[in-house]
Amino acid sequence: MDKEEIYLGDWKRILFGNAPVEFLLEAVIRTIFIYCLLLVVIRLLGKRMSGQLTITELAIMLTLGAIVSTPMQIPDRGLLPGALLLFVILFFDRALATLIYRNKKIEDLTQSKMSLLVKDGILQLKEVDRLKISREQLFAVLRNNNVFNLGKVKRLYQEATGIFSLFEQQKPTPGLRILPQSDQSIQKVLQAAPDNVMVCINCGNTTNHINTLPVCPVCGDTHWENAVV
Repeated sequence: MDKEEIYLGDWKRILFGNAPVEFLLEAVIRTIFIYCLLLVVIRLLGKRMSGQLTITELAIMLTLGAIVSTPMQIPDRGLLPGALLLFVILFFDRALATLIYRNKKIEDLTQSKMSLLVKDGILQLKEVDRLKISREQLFAVLRNNNVFNLGKVKRLYQEATGIFSLFEQQKPTPGLRILPQSDQSIQKVLQAAPDNVMVCINCGNTTNHINTLPVCPVCGDTHWENAVV
């Protein structure tokens, strides 16, 4: 379209584009057709598409969006190419799912791996840094599961789908407080651990030998505070 054809007062072009007004009705018909076809394809892709998406499923969903927009809105594009591409995506997804099922390397490459973020009340700092997850994000996940003390956590995983799986200690041990420091009133739900147990505020490692162990053997940090239960 030439720049001379574009001006602010051209309300017909702004509202309807260059297609005739009758195309509005055609666009409605196209949209209903593509929407129904998309529902069929997503149903055939399986239940996972309506739940937590994996990396490949997210890529497919974005691709589906790109495919369906053209035949719905552009008057000189037919419906059949869009329909064909939808079923190509369906075939590709099924083929990739079969390869993932049969080959662990392909699964790890396309789906990512599970990550261990907390082990026995201690933050796995290298993995947390690799995933670029902030401490507050991690603590928010734990608080959302009614965990206010890192010593209560046996394992915290981030699954390949991005969701978090929490396994608590059968008997909670002293650990790092994960309640917001800005909310002092809520801190009263926690009690100082007995026997002067101290905790590294960087990783959550605990010790009762703070006088002889100023450097944390896990992360090398030197900042400690009273552990809580």
